[in-house]
Amino acid sequence: MFPLVGRDALSEWLRDATDPSKVDKAQVDKWYGIVLACFLVGAATGGVLFGWLGDKIGRVRAMTVSILMYSLCSGLSAASQSPEQLAALRFLGALGMGGEWALGVALVMELWPGASRALMAGLIGAFGNLGYLICGGIALGLSPNRTSPADIQNALTTIGLSTDWAAQLTAGNNWRLLMLVGALPALLTMALRLFVPESEKWMHEKESGRAALWSERDLAGVLVGAGAAGVVIVLWALSDPFTFTIQQTAFTVPVPFWVRVVGSLVGLVVVVLGYLYPARGYLTRSGLSPEARATTLRRMLLGAGLSGVALLGTWAGLMWMYQWVGDLPGGKSPDARAWMQVSSSIGAALGCMAGALLCGPLGRRPVYAALCVASMLAMVGFYQQGLLYEGGKPPFDVVFVLASGVLGMISASFYGWLPLYLPELFPTAVRATGQGFGFNFGRIIAAAGNLQMANLLTYFDKDYSRACALVAGVYMVGLVLIAFAPETKGKPLPE
Repeated sequence: MFPLVGRDALSEWLRDATDPSKVDKAQVDKWYGIVLACFLVGAATGGVLFGWLGDKIGRVRAMTVSILMYSLCSGLSAASQSPEQLAALRFLGALGMGGEWALGVALVMELWPGASRALMAGLIGAFGNLGYLICGGIALGLSPNRTSPADIQNALTTIGLSTDWAAQLTAGNNWRLLMLVGALPALLTMALRLFVPESEKWMHEKESGRAALWSERDLAGVLVGAGAAGVVIVLWALSDPFTFTIQQTAFTVPVPFWVRVVGSLVGLVVVVLGYLYPARGYLTRSGLSPEARATTLRRMLLGAGLSGVALLGTWAGLMWMYQWVGDLPGGKSPDARAWMQVSSSIGAALGCMAGALLCGPLGRRPVYAALCVASMLAMVGFYQQGLLYEGGKPPFDVVFVLASGVLGMISASFYGWLPLYLPELFPTAVRATGQGFGFNFGRIIAAAGNLQMANLLTYFDKDYSRACALVAGVYMVGLVLIAFAPETKGKPLPE
């Protein structure tokens, strides 16, 4: 929901100090990046936390808690009264969402036979993007171009809401009402517990006693890592100079750029060590050889790098097209972002299927390399299409919407590849934790990149097309990393 409602929500609170009737666009861009960063850090933390929980108490039970958590926090986001509150609720909700990905992928891959793993990985990515499609469809249905706010308010008062509540929910292009839709997956948790079977592979681990080797005290490392990630976000959120008040006395503290950079590098090192701590503790207690422990940890870091490339391209590149469209001719239409999300999600669903299924005949490594090249070209081409138009800005029209679908199809293909490849790197005992770290730590990398977008946009004089096209260079890093990755084509899941 956030790409659809983020700009409207932040515009409600961030007004120009000299003219309150206008939106402070620079602050909206800054807080858009901060909220995305909080979401990504929360998802990374949740991937490790719930991955640990899934390896200890089972995939299904842990996944039930994770879905309930992100659903309720998404719904509560509708009650936000400030950017800080929205960022905090996005962080808490993302804890559950990051955990659900790690647990869901582990469960699906362990329940289905090896011959269909590519198909199942593609379906995971495709149906994830079906969620984006549903959200875009709901936004179009509630658009002021189709349904008047008065009609929506009347419907809300009919079911018992007060007139004031109904007015608040429909203000700002219905962003609060749309966030409430995010609570609906909570209804699935009962069905999940009743009808989804536990992984037999995990049950075997439990019966052997290996699941009990996961220790609660190891979670202290995750808390330290999450705290360090929070410090990095705060460093980039602070203004320079930063002013605070103690007992009615104002103090001004400079926050130079080098302090932010050094603090961020130290913070990222602490995050890596903290998030790896549970896996290191388990591996030490498991009695594995030093070589086996080192291989598992190296693969966790490799998975983080491979995921980080895809996630950084998505969150610091593709997701900013929802901000860019507002600057384009015709892009201020209430339907603009919704149509883009519908097109992008349909393309992404197709891309996820292709990204996974191509791994069968071609292999994991060649497909990843091809996706890096194709994504880089697609992103640069999308953001530079203004070169074809007088004035340097493409209009928001059918061609633009279709182009966003092509970009979504190519850049999202990684999300069919990743749920296929990451489970193949780890044995059953550490699969949820290993792939949870691998995929979700990539979100920390993406969060760090998102925090730089406001600075990048300032450098390019608020030109989204140049700033986001530059982000596409991250795919070159992916071409280097995949050269060090093992090929798992035709091999069974490690036991």
